Amino acid sequence: MTNGDGQPGRSRGWQGAVLKMLGADDYQFTVTGTERISEHYIRIGFTGGGLLTARPLHPTMWVRMWFSDRAGKLHQRGYTLVDADPAADTFFIEFAIHDGSAARWAQQAAPGDTIAATFMGSKFALPEPAPKGWILVGDTASLPAINSLLDAGVATAHVFLEYQHDDDTDLPLRSREADVVHWVRRGEGIVDTLRANKFDADGHFGWVAADTKITRSAVRVLRSDFGIDRGSIKSQAYWMANAKPS
Repeated sequence: MTNGDGQPGRSRGWQGAVLKMLGADDYQFTVTGTERISEHYIRIGFTGGGLLTARPLHPTMWVRMWFSDRAGKLHQRGYTLVDADPAADTFFIEFAIHDGSAARWAQQAAPGDTIAATFMGSKFALPEPAPKGWILVGDTASLPAINSLLDAGVATAHVFLEYQHDDDTDLPLRSREADVVHWVRRGEGIVDTLRANKFDADGHFGWVAADTKITRSAVRVLRSDFGIDRGSIKSQAYWMANAKPS
């Protein structure tokens, strides 16, 4: 494949203009290797072009990467850094494969390929004092971020994960012995499953990242059924169901 989807100099439209106006920093990532975790999941290694020497690492740290659609128009997509090594400025990014420009790029990526990325908006610090426990709600797209929280040694977590393919449940979730994990097939009601497993979550922290509708609904359930106040919930809609592929 050719190098440099989204390299500086190519038009990024209004998204790129707004990010630049807000002080976003641009980097060029270089592929170091690829690994097919499953039929629908790819892990790609990168060098960061100075990203981790300029930015302190934090759990759920993410970047925006630029991909060309079939018409040549650039789109940005957010991805979490996995197993980052700040000293070496290296990390992995995991791609849940579906129809879209990012998935097509990931499936063709090879060592030496480059891609433009932008850092803007990734802000998260583990709450202090440490919560009694965590309730994590997401899907395969947010699995890397959930793993980064579990790797950070957060207290016991109740994890609710939506999946689409049978082999998704074999993906490397880094749960610990005390964690409680619920895998819920897409369309079978992850929010209903969350509500059915409610408990007194006083002193817990809620973290939600899924499609827009699920994220909003899950936050409401965490507040109304689990009793977690708004200040103890971090949420971000990763994507919108039924969005037109790029």
